[in-house]
Amino acid sequence: MATPHFRHQLHLHGAEVKRLALLGALLLLLPTLAQAQRRPQARPHRGKNGTLKSITVQNLPSYDERWFHPGMYVALTNSRFNVEQSAQYVARQNVSANAINSPSLGVGFIGDARIGGPHSPFIFRFAPGVSFLTRKVEFKPHGYQTDTVYTQDVTATVVQFPLLLKYQSDRRRNARMYMIAGISPSVTASSRRNDPLRNQLRAVSSDLTLEYGVGLDLFYPLFKLAPEVRFSHGLKNLLTPHNDFYSNSLQSLSTNSVTLYINIQN
Repeated sequence: MATPHFRHQLHLHGAEVKRLALLGALLLLLPTLAQAQRRPQARPHRGKNGTLKSITVQNLPSYDERWFHPGMYVALTNSRFNVEQSAQYVARQNVSANAINSPSLGVGFIGDARIGGPHSPFIFRFAPGVSFLTRKVEFKPHGYQTDTVYTQDVTATVVQFPLLLKYQSDRRRNARMYMIAGISPSVTASSRRNDPLRNQLRAVSSDLTLEYGVGLDLFYPLFKLAPEVRFSHGLKNLLTPHNDFYSNSLQSLSTNSVTLYINIQN
């Protein structure tokens, strides 16, 4: 059974990740210095009898007055292929194929541009990034034994270009909810088969996915942190026809993933 070597991916692409992180830090630094000079606004909260209950300090009070907000993100993804088997071949060969969930890591930048006036709830987001993906398909003969299960790994470094529309609620103190949706074209920058003799399954080098999710904006004195959960569904068949046992067993492959984004913006 082939096993993915995820640490090798990070080792091979560590320099790229460092450069992305350094550039993102520089982009965030300039607006941070400007915001640090402003005093936050305090808002008292009183009970029914006028008694002071608490005082909430509003962080980044002029955040929505700016039309553009840069940032960066780290993405933790659980991805898998949606598998459609070749019915005729499976019936003849007596084998089944099952996708396996696999974790992956991604990093990238965020560019948010407001659509409309300062109080508009609509934001256009462009969030290019790089993901290090390993997706697996397990092939099992009927009545299989442990040593007759074969796992095919499809390992790739993917560059993504999400185009998203964000709809945000009114800000309540230092938090607000939002929904986000759009499409994400992607291209494979590089692919690697850990064991070329065993891993025969291949995928095409481009994809288009439908994205949607929800998130929470949390305002802090110097930055905004936004955890976000986003679902992704592939719209293309990624299977590359090849004259081998594994690709002949399948009709189509498409992507399916759930991702936790940690977004940091100014």
